[in-house]
Amino acid sequence: MLKSWKLKEIILMSVFAAVFGVVYLLFVHIGNIWAGFIGPIAYEWIFGIWFIVSILCAYIIRKPGAALVSETVAAAVEVMLGNAIGPRLILSGIVQGLGAEAVFAATGYKRYQTWVLMLAGAGSAVFSFGYGYLLSGYAALDPSFVALMFTLRVLSGALIAGLGGKYLADGLLLSGSLRGYAISYDKKGDARV
Repeated sequence: MLKSWKLKEIILMSVFAAVFGVVYLLFVHIGNIWAGFIGPIAYEWIFGIWFIVSILCAYIIRKPGAALVSETVAAAVEVMLGNAIGPRLILSGIVQGLGAEAVFAATGYKRYQTWVLMLAGAGSAVFSFGYGYLLSGYAALDPSFVALMFTLRVLSGALIAGLGGKYLADGLLLSGSLRGYAISYDKKGDARV
């Protein structure tokens, strides 16, 4: 999957995955505090943060596997840092990465407009919700509560991961730090920065 990648793309993806592995673990604690105020639904409001690296890397690198691999590596970093869920979290990262990857694959890895990035964030949310539904006993909850959980997670994925990932990458692009990456070239191959 990564054999057509340049070394600098692999390094950039690895750095982002490591950084967001730390961010993801931090947000577990933020989620715990937030849940103390409004209950377990608190996580649904911020769930998009756990998908953001897949959108960010896919938007910058624009190659098959960027979303899946970055999300998986970030989950592995989070596990190595001590997330209490343990190795099962890596499977969760794979599922989330596949949700974003499916959207980019559906476009042939050629479309990276805002709506596609938001859809990829929502795709991560849908895949992760399905995974959570199977493992976490959501079927025992009131259906209207489950619908609210799903809606909040999809919105969070679209807004925090989709828009958030776009704005982070666009900011880095404006700083000039992404020269030579796919994001810095337009459709004609001319550099944008």
